[in-house]
Amino acid sequence: MANVLIVGESWMSQSQHIKGWDFFSSATYHTGHRELQAALEAAGHRVAHLPSHAAATEFPFELSELRAYDVVILSDVGANTLLLHPDTWIHGRTTPNRLRLIAAFVEAGGGLLMAGGYFSFQGIHGAARFRRTPVEAVLPVTLLSVDDRVEEPEGFDVHLDAPDHPLVADLPTPWPPLLGLNEVVVRPEATLVASAGGYPLLVLGHHGSGRSAAWTSDIGPHWCSPEFVAWDGYARLWPRLVAWLAGEPHQEVRA
Repeated sequence: MANVLIVGESWMSQSQHIKGWDFFSSATYHTGHRELQAALEAAGHRVAHLPSHAAATEFPFELSELRAYDVVILSDVGANTLLLHPDTWIHGRTTPNRLRLIAAFVEAGGGLLMAGGYFSFQGIHGAARFRRTPVEAVLPVTLLSVDDRVEEPEGFDVHLDAPDHPLVADLPTPWPPLLGLNEVVVRPEATLVASAGGYPLLVLGHHGSGRSAAWTSDIGPHWCSPEFVAWDGYARLWPRLVAWLAGEPHQEVRA
């Protein structure tokens, strides 16, 4: 079973409450990884979570540290968080480029998944900024230069482009609705496994000695609807995908 590092999937929200002359502020902290972590751990994978606010300082600087994991999942965390360590952003010191480190991790045999969100791929207002980075170079997709979100509040229909692929062949159909995704372009050498509304949803690829995948919708609500999370296929798809990324010789996930 694989050692998995989920990076991102946390955020803080601040609200201003105005009641006539009076007002107060409140702040809340949220995470969006728990459904995915539960599915992976139920299948025997070992999972660590590095929330977005900690990733700037705690994401590894050395390949030897990152290789403690078989698979890295980047989900709803922008490139700036990994580029701008406080030593660089605040003190103007040189620090390693951790986007290049992720690319080196894949080239050396690691598995990388980028999952969709407002700060994944190119993201809202183009602010996730993974286009033309070393991370994009190892993904099985290329990124748009603009805000790449596709919102579908009525729900996308999922189409299996490779219905016989071991990752999806025996999952129950139809798949429940997805409410949005990041638009990407599939590389010619990659495998498009599934689409949503005509847009790529699940894409697999190889780079160097490693493997990478793009899942362009959320791993949990809001784009990934509660019905999708409760679907029997959710708890089966993610462990298989992680095992494939880790290169595990399992009959169900062998490419």
